[in-house]
Amino acid sequence: MPHLRILAIDVGGGTQDILLWDSDQPLENAVKLILPAPTQIIGRRIQRLTAARADICLTGRLMGGGPVNKAIKQHLAAGLKVYAQPGPALTLGDNLDRVKELGIELVDQPPNGAIPVVLGDIDLAALSRLWDDFEVSPPKQYALAVQDHGFSPQLSNRRFRFQHWQAFLRQGGRLSDLAYRSPPSYLTRMAAGLEILPSAILMDTCTAGIRGALLDPEAQAHQDNGLLVVNIGNAHTFAALVQQDRLWGLYEHHTRLLTPAKLADHLSRFQAGTLSDEEIYQDQGHGCAIDPDYPATAPFRFTVITGPQRRLAEGFPAHFAAPFGDLMLTGCFGLMAAYLELSGLYHNYGIGRYRL
Repeated sequence: MPHLRILAIDVGGGTQDILLWDSDQPLENAVKLILPAPTQIIGRRIQRLTAARADICLTGRLMGGGPVNKAIKQHLAAGLKVYAQPGPALTLGDNLDRVKELGIELVDQPPNGAIPVVLGDIDLAALSRLWDDFEVSPPKQYALAVQDHGFSPQLSNRRFRFQHWQAFLRQGGRLSDLAYRSPPSYLTRMAAGLEILPSAILMDTCTAGIRGALLDPEAQAHQDNGLLVVNIGNAHTFAALVQQDRLWGLYEHHTRLLTPAKLADHLSRFQAGTLSDEEIYQDQGHGCAIDPDYPATAPFRFTVITGPQRRLAEGFPAHFAAPFGDLMLTGCFGLMAAYLELSGLYHNYGIGRYRL
């Protein structure tokens, strides 16, 4: 069997969670890192340049927005110039005419005097320095998770993203179809990641968390009969009705808009098959989709919860998953499992065999 040295990077809204696993070593000896998310890092970098009264030029690639977009708008509001190359400018929106309306000037090369700010969800140079500084052998294989809303220059990106999930359910909702070597062309954030790591497998960060939570022993014990898996992330809360290798329903909302009572109500009605897509969308979430053949008369009552904001679910009857004893790496474990599966190595290596 080939020697594996897989780097899994789960890029979230608050943190980027990193696991470097060597198949010759127990998981306990793996390199594990919980670092600020790239959006947080670059947002702070732009804020520092705003304080220094420096004009900036966005270079690099499309990445997640959030704090980056907020910092750019604050930079413009301070009366400073923001230039951008077309690729990274898509970070602010898929319609470049609207991006220009914000006051951003599109350019091919950074103008003289403007400080380049390199956008991207992965900083390979920083990781390479880390491997060198700590005498760590570099990875051979890669798995990456980002949250991709999809390229949608006209339609609401919340609508467009959930249309992607609805299509996934219509096509069978197979767990194995949640990972890609070649993602659909409209998943442009994944495509940008693939430009940096051409051999990587890719997943959405929400479903990487679902895939990882299913490695928890309690989840595995209920997977044949069906269960609800909830990933309460820093930015998004994502839930799935899962039975064996099939997803029967999906729910997605913005974590900041949820309270314990609202989340409990949503999850209970999601389990019962009565929560509507329109209700979640009008509440500024992404949506809810349930396969019409979901057995609502015998709903999946057992619930597994993971994610850094899991405190929102305190009081809800559930098992708090921590696969392999590490909740914060749940998405990385999901990426590892998907990598082995897509590579045809899942049964040869076996997650249990290598204590992954």
